[in-house]
Order: sequence, then C-alpha cells, then structure tokens
Amino acid sequence: MLSLIVVAMVTVAAGFVVWANDKRHAKYGISVPAGVALAAGMLSWIIFMAAGLGYQPGLTWIPWILPMVIGPAAAAAAVLYLGRHRTRKDTSRLTAILRL
Repeated sequence: MLSLIVVAMVTVAAGFVVWANDKRHAKYGISVPAGVALAAGMLSWIIFMAAGLGYQPGLTWIPWILPMVIGPAAAAAAVLYLGRHRTRKDTSRLTAILRL
C-alpha cells in the first residue's frame, strides 16, 4: 500500500509540473494534467499488482517505477492534445464572432 501512496503523490506532482511547463496552460484547468497523471498512475499500479508483478523477485520495481513514468507521460499527452485542440477551437470561435 505504501507504493500506491508514493505513486499517487509523485504522479500528481508531476502533473502539476507538466501543467506549469506548458505554454498554453491557460486553455485548460490546473487539475486536468494532475488528474490524468493520477488516473493513469493508479490504473497502471492496479494492473501491475493484479498481474502479480509486485510480489515476484526481481520484478518488484515495476509497480513502483513504471506508474511514475506512465502518469506524467499520459499527462503530457493530454496537455499536448488539449492545448492544441482548445487553441484551434477558441481561434475559430473568435473568428466567427468577429465576422458578425
């Protein structure tokens, strides 16, 4: 259970770091990348533990390390998608409003 708590804290912190480093972070909320990172980290931890990788000699690092890598990667992917998508959509809506 300690690994779950550590994974949760690290992935949330990494999600906030991803948000802070994005130049388009005003287009979406601060909790979006942190939530995506947390969800991905927790889900991967659950899958790894259900697969029995937490109790195999030589494989105990997998539920500790991989969710802390998967979480920030998922947050970065969500930020890239949301930032570009929201910027494009906001620009098209603003253009449509200005044409009136």
